Amino acid sequence: MRAGDTALRVAAAVLIAREAGRRSLAAAVALARGAGRPFESAADRLVIAPPDIRTADPTVADDILAGRFIFSGQMVETFGQSPFLAPPVSAEWERVLHGFGWLRHLRAAGGPEVHGEARALIEAWLRQGLRNPVAWEPEVAGRRLISFLAQSPMLLDGCSAAFYRRFMAAIGLHARRLRNAFERVPPGLGRLRIAVALVAVAVAVDSFRPRVKAAMKRLDDELARQIFPDGGHVGRNPAALLEILVDLLPLRQAHAARGIPVSSGVMNAIDRMMHLLRFFRHGDGALALFNGAGVTPVSLVASVLVHDDALGRPPGNAPHSGYQRLEADRTVVIVDCGRPPPPDYARDAHAGPLAFEFSSGRNRFVVNCGAPPRTGDPWRDIARRTAAHSTVTVADAVAGRFAEGVLERMAGRVLIAGAQRVEIDRQEHEGAVAVIARHDAWLLAFGLIHERTLRLAPAGDRLDGRDRLIEEGTRRSGHAPFAIRFHLHPSIQATPLEGGPIMLAAPDGETWEFHVDGTAASVEDSVYLADPHGARRSLQLVVNGKAPAEIRWTFLRAAEPHGARRRT
Repeated sequence: MRAGDTALRVAAAVLIAREAGRRSLAAAVALARGAGRPFESAADRLVIAPPDIRTADPTVADDILAGRFIFSGQMVETFGQSPFLAPPVSAEWERVLHGFGWLRHLRAAGGPEVHGEARALIEAWLRQGLRNPVAWEPEVAGRRLISFLAQSPMLLDGCSAAFYRRFMAAIGLHARRLRNAFERVPPGLGRLRIAVALVAVAVAVDSFRPRVKAAMKRLDDELARQIFPDGGHVGRNPAALLEILVDLLPLRQAHAARGIPVSSGVMNAIDRMMHLLRFFRHGDGALALFNGAGVTPVSLVASVLVHDDALGRPPGNAPHSGYQRLEADRTVVIVDCGRPPPPDYARDAHAGPLAFEFSSGRNRFVVNCGAPPRTGDPWRDIARRTAAHSTVTVADAVAGRFAEGVLERMAGRVLIAGAQRVEIDRQEHEGAVAVIARHDAWLLAFGLIHERTLRLAPAGDRLDGRDRLIEEGTRRSGHAPFAIRFHLHPSIQATPLEGGPIMLAAPDGETWEFHVDGTAASVEDSVYLADPHGARRSLQLVVNGKAPAEIRWTFLRAAEPHGARRRT
C-alpha cells in the first residue's frame, strides 16, 4: 500500500471516529438537558426586531400570494392549499420553505392584506409544519428563528392577542430546541447561524435578557473557530463571508438599540470579514468563484459594504485564508494559493489549486466555472473537479480526492486530500505586483510540482503568466499529458487571430489578446455554473502539453471599452 493511500485511510478513519464521537456527545447532552427546563422563563414580549438587510422583491410576494412558491429555481403551485401540505419538489425547496427567509418579500410588498396573509402562513406552519422533521433541522430552524424575529413588526402589526401568544410560544420553543440541539450540529455555517439566532432571541425577548452573556460567549467561541485572523472563513468559500455578515450586522444594530455592549469578538470578526469581502470582489460587484462560491447577489454585497467604514483598496494578501489579490488601475487578479480546508469544513471545497480569476473594470474575463445555485444539482460534483478551474490539470485527474462510501455517508462528500505543501512568494516593485506559488497536489500520482507565476503590470494592461511542471522525488511523470485551462465568462467572445493570438472581446468593446510562447492555445467549449438560471454555455482557452514543461503566456489589453478615455 502506498504511503499516500495509507494517509488517506487514516484521515478517513479519523473523520468517521470524530463524527461518531460528536453524535455520541450530542445525544448525551440532549438527554441531559431534556426537552426543556421545567421552570425556564417563557418568551414574554418582543422589545426589538433585528433588521433584515437581505434584499427583498415585491414581485416574489405576488407569486407567493398567488400560491406559487418558487425557491431554488423550482416551483410548487398550491392552488389555494397550504404549502406545508404540498409534496415538496426537492429537499432544498422544502428547506427554504420551512426557513421562512421569504417573509421579507411579503414585508416589501406591504399593506394590511399582505400582513394578514403572512400571519396566515405562520398559522398554517404552526398547524401543519411544526412536526415536520425537515423544519427542525438545526440550520433550517436557525434561519426560521432569525426570520421570525426580523419580520415580527409585520407579523404582529394589528394581530390578535391569540396570534401574539402563539407566536411568542413558537419563539420560545425555537430558542429552547436550538439551545438543546447546538452540540449536535456539525461544524460549519449552520452551527454559526444557530449561535447568531440564539444571541438574537436573547436580545429581542425581554425575559431572555439574562441569557445574552452565555449566548454571546457561544457565538464568540464559534467565530474564533471559523473566522481566520485575516477575515476569511475556514471553509475558504468567499460567499460564506456574505452569509455570515448578513446575520451579524443586524445583530450589532440590535445590541446598539437595546444598549447592550457587543463583544469585542463579534466586532473584530465583522471588521476582518469586511476586509476580505472587498478582497474577493470584482469590478462588477461579483465575488470570485472559489471553493463553493456561486451566484453572487450583487445588490446584497453592496448593502453589506454600506456598513464598512474602511476606505481605499482591499488588502492584497490573505495569508491565513490562502488567497492573493493583484490589482492595478481597474484590473483585478485573484489567486487561490491555499491548502484544502480541514475535513470538517470541506463538504463544499473544490480541488482547484493555483486557480485564478481575472477582471478588468466591470468585465470578468477569466473565471472558474463556479458552483450551481442548487445543492442537488448534478453539476455540483463536476464543478468541484480541477478541470472546472482556471489552472493546470494533469492527465484529466483531480488534484485531490473526495470522500466515498462509508465516509461519504457519515461526513458528506468532503475533500479529504489535495495540496499539502503550498509555497508563496509575493513581490511588489515600482507598481508591478507578482506572485510565485507552487503546490504538491500532483506529486504523489505523477511526481510533479506545479509552479505558477503571475505578474500584473503597473498600468493594469498586461498580465504575464508562467506555468511550470517540475519533476521532484523518485517518481517520474512519464511525460504525463497536461492542460492549462482559462475558463472565460459567458459574456466574452474568443476569436483566434492569424499568427497565434486569441482576441477576447467584452460586450462594451474592451478587448484583450492572449498570447502563448512556443505553442498554441485552442478555443474549446466550457460551462459557467454560477448563474441564477442554471448552466450557461461558455468558452475556455486550453494549452496542452506533456510534463515536465514550462509554458509562458500573456494577456494584453488591446482596446478600451467604448467611451473610455484613452490612457497615455
